[in-house]
Amino acid sequence: MDYLEYDDYTPGNETENINITTEVTFRGSKSSLSHVLVAFNIIILVVGLGGNSLVIWICGWKMKRTVTTTWYTSLAISDFLFCAFLPLEVFYMITSHWPFGLFLCKLTSSALFLNMYSNVFLLVLISADRCVMIYFPVWSHNHRTVRKALGGIALVWFLSALLTLPSLIFRQTTAHGLVTQCFTSYAGHSTHKAVVVTRFVCGFLIPFLVIVFCSSTLCVKLRRLTIKSSKPYKVMAALILSFFFCWVPYHSFVLLESDVKNHSLDLLQTGLKVGATLAAANSFVSPILYVFIGNDFKQVLKRSLTSRMEEAMAEDLRTIGLSRSKSKSVEMI
Repeated sequence: MDYLEYDDYTPGNETENINITTEVTFRGSKSSLSHVLVAFNIIILVVGLGGNSLVIWICGWKMKRTVTTTWYTSLAISDFLFCAFLPLEVFYMITSHWPFGLFLCKLTSSALFLNMYSNVFLLVLISADRCVMIYFPVWSHNHRTVRKALGGIALVWFLSALLTLPSLIFRQTTAHGLVTQCFTSYAGHSTHKAVVVTRFVCGFLIPFLVIVFCSSTLCVKLRRLTIKSSKPYKVMAALILSFFFCWVPYHSFVLLESDVKNHSLDLLQTGLKVGATLAAANSFVSPILYVFIGNDFKQVLKRSLTSRMEEAMAEDLRTIGLSRSKSKSVEMI
């Protein structure tokens, strides 16, 4: 998660400060806001790892392999990977020290943007897939396969990795005595602005416009049709809205940050911290939506947990029965 560090900012020296960059994660501030954000990130970490692991298990192994479960499994894998790197970010928020080396500095910073791109591109695929199903049902029945869905997912991950490269390239570490910082060092203000605009346009604006277009045409068509269940469409709509509300604050403040000299530094710093935490929150929203909105997911989850409990109880009964038979045989001896 990237932030400009404003500690060394001085008026009239904007270009130098931007070129040095100093985008770093919550600098160990003792303010109440920082404490709240650290606590919230820990909640994201715990719920995100647990919830997405559950989604991967249910959609990947317990439910029938379909195009839809393939989409949602990929979304869960993307969110899980981000949450897996979040403990390093939380440690850095608390200590302001990065002892994990340059490679993990680059990789951890890239995790958020890889998650952003893969999530929004997958939502574009899901939206387009729903439109095709409704408008071209016969063609969809004949050509909509899991294999083609996996091909689309592979393309999504490739494009996401390609667009995440700037974070890998420009992320650096520097040591100040015993303290090591993980920060972003752009070649200049123009490079910084180009990266920010590219992230906004490719990772939010264009995909979101495509999603809105698909969703609008879908709503128009659904009004004329009678469908068995609207749950899948509610899940899709909830995922899209959650992505929008989680990412809009982050992109807004990052765009303002690229013109730092015309805005309040304190406001930008606070906004970036809150915006990045909301962006991270998107990684644990999906499992909650599946549980509360997805009927199929809930039913499979209940059956899976029930069967697990039954197996455990049966194992206990067999163990008890075996121990009793052994004790009886001992008494007879």
